[in-house]
Amino acid sequence: MTQRVELATVMDRLAVDELITEYAVAVDDGDWGAYRRLFTADGRADYRSAGGIEGEVGRVAGWLAESMALFPVRQHLIVNRRVRFGVLEQDTGDTARVQADYVNPMRFTDGGGGAPDFVCGGRYAFGLLRTADGWRLSEVVVREKWRRLPDPRPAAVTD
Repeated sequence: MTQRVELATVMDRLAVDELITEYAVAVDDGDWGAYRRLFTADGRADYRSAGGIEGEVGRVAGWLAESMALFPVRQHLIVNRRVRFGVLEQDTGDTARVQADYVNPMRFTDGGGGAPDFVCGGRYAFGLLRTADGWRLSEVVVREKWRRLPDPRPAAVTD
């Protein structure tokens, strides 16, 4: 590999990493316009494993806006990112796949401290495409692996 190719790969990795971070920030901030702009025109998202929907990004963004309104406090952590660029014969290096784990603690209200009311975790599969505007998401698939809800048992009464 020449230094020029290596530098281009590093630059692509940084751009892909930034796109994944922007995805998390858009969801956490409830910026659904920014969320939509992260995708290609025909981009799709699949949140079915987390109890959601699958479809084109505009429809999914509407569903997310409604669903996430229940949780005014959320912090979406996306870690262990594994980036692979297209290597198929017909691919010119303009596609990428990212697998990344996530942990997502959320609260039903923005008042008070304490533990989150709801925490879930799993793995993302991101499909990316290089466009004239830079890297964009063509596909997001959520694979929720676990969730923790508030303990439904009442607290012990003490005198």
